[in-house]
Amino acid sequence: MRTGLDRSKRLRSARKSEQNPGGASVPQKTRDRLLHEARKLLEQGGYGAATVQAIAARSGVAVGALYRHFPSKADLFVELVGEAADRDIGAMKAASAEGSAVERLEAIVATFARRALNRPRLAWALAYEPVDPAVDAERLVYRREHCRRMAKLLRQGIAAGEIPPQNAELSAAAIVGAIAESMVGPLAPVGELRSAEELIATLVRFCRRSLGVADAPKLRSVRA
Repeated sequence: MRTGLDRSKRLRSARKSEQNPGGASVPQKTRDRLLHEARKLLEQGGYGAATVQAIAARSGVAVGALYRHFPSKADLFVELVGEAADRDIGAMKAASAEGSAVERLEAIVATFARRALNRPRLAWALAYEPVDPAVDAERLVYRREHCRRMAKLLRQGIAAGEIPPQNAELSAAAIVGAIAESMVGPLAPVGELRSAEELIATLVRFCRRSLGVADAPKLRSVRA
């Protein structure tokens, strides 16, 4: 069965093909440079700073050249959101490769939060900042993928007797949604975060308690 992530990758692949009629290859270095400079501008000042003109100028190409790689600014940002989500999923998968189901849950939550808090302005722009509906649609694809992966882990924990019996899909959606909402304030440009480690520990405790799992004496050490 195809996942939302699979569908997103197929859509991105299709967009690239449409940009190259006749099968001609895209100059990958230019494309990568455009994405790199757009990401840097997002981190510096959000979508308002990442104008097509600024991205093209910093990449050393004309605006028209940018549009040969990306039909619109929204297409470029959809690509950025997809790439960032792929990296996050890879990092969470690596961090949760070992341990019990609950320990892997802790690793996933801690990795997700720490990666976002390490680069808050970029994380805010990619995940929360109001922008084109196409970007919001891409965000939703990856939110569903996170839920799917979380539900799979919860089912494993329930089967192993680590987590009380419950609706894994509903619990996963609730946890993913609660974590996303809890990160809005700390990541917002006008927000304030006193302690990243305290926030991460609180999120881990919340997830354990919401699933009916007792608090751990010590938070498992995870580095993003």
